[in-house]
Amino acid sequence: MSGHSKWANIKHTKGKADAARGQVFARISKEIIMSVRSGGANPDYNIKLKTLIAKAKENNMPNDNIARAIQRGSGQLDGVHYEELTYEGYGPGGVAIMVEVITDNRNRTAGDIRHIFDKYGGNLGETGSVNWMFAKKGVIIIDREEYPLEEDEMLMAVLEAGGEDMVVKEDVFEIYTGSSHLDTVKASLEGQFRFLLAEVSNIPNNKIQVDDEALLKLKKLLSFLNENDDVQNVYDNADYEDEDEDE
Repeated sequence: MSGHSKWANIKHTKGKADAARGQVFARISKEIIMSVRSGGANPDYNIKLKTLIAKAKENNMPNDNIARAIQRGSGQLDGVHYEELTYEGYGPGGVAIMVEVITDNRNRTAGDIRHIFDKYGGNLGETGSVNWMFAKKGVIIIDREEYPLEEDEMLMAVLEAGGEDMVVKEDVFEIYTGSSHLDTVKASLEGQFRFLLAEVSNIPNNKIQVDDEALLKLKKLLSFLNENDDVQNVYDNADYEDEDEDE
């Protein structure tokens, strides 16, 4: 998995959207609601819920907001009916894009997503058109400045914790796990390290390079997708490494 930088993609596509704290809270609330509906309201028996509660607290989400989301998911409070959907397509330069949404109106969301793709140089595809280009993996990111360990030393800790792979970047360690093993690896490492990120993500099997003009259009497309209220996550397989070196 060398050269595949989850952190590089995050810095390009997530920062602007996640700067709006209210939007972050809304996204996490929806995830909690869906998790409770599928796995129950007890985090001791619902690992995904436990992870989401930790994510909410890491983002300084108030406990009352967390409790209300759990109550809505369990039916104790009235709430709208949400469903999870994934849209797939291509952006400028032939970049593959996956968009995960949680929506209470699939017709509205489908129209919005299609409009964004069409307006900013993309093409919305059929289900299954690009998801084969990604692998679902657990991702843990640790700040190298906070933990200036030698690569071999960190890799040993990762392997002992059950991690599958590690990519070393200038500013971070990127640790990869099987999607079902993230919580186990996280539990093993969290006594030693603080995480910048710990989540299950879609990681591209291969990345493609695009020219500067296509990259500028792609960033605009990804930005507007991320700003949509129904969108939870956006994944793409563009290679941002060369640009990072230039910055």
